[in-house]
Amino acid sequence: MRKCVASQELKPKKELIRIVRSKEGEVSIDPTGKKSGRGAYLARNKESILLAKKKNILARHLEVAIDDSLYDELLQLVETENNSTHE
Repeated sequence: MRKCVASQELKPKKELIRIVRSKEGEVSIDPTGKKSGRGAYLARNKESILLAKKKNILARHLEVAIDDSLYDELLQLVETENNSTHE
């Protein structure tokens, strides 16, 4: 079980998206959950991603500036998952 940094909900790891900051300060989405570095978990829903963006939660948690393109990528990932599960 892991906690979503935006909603504070405890969920199984598979229901969350891991975002990781490498030693070099690069921030990326970690689909495997195995990349080394400081990680933060977000629920796989639009609301949590938008809340994290609005309140700058990932930047605080990972101690690095987060580019808006990462949030766009997260939203696209969630959107794609939702579309594939409803077909």
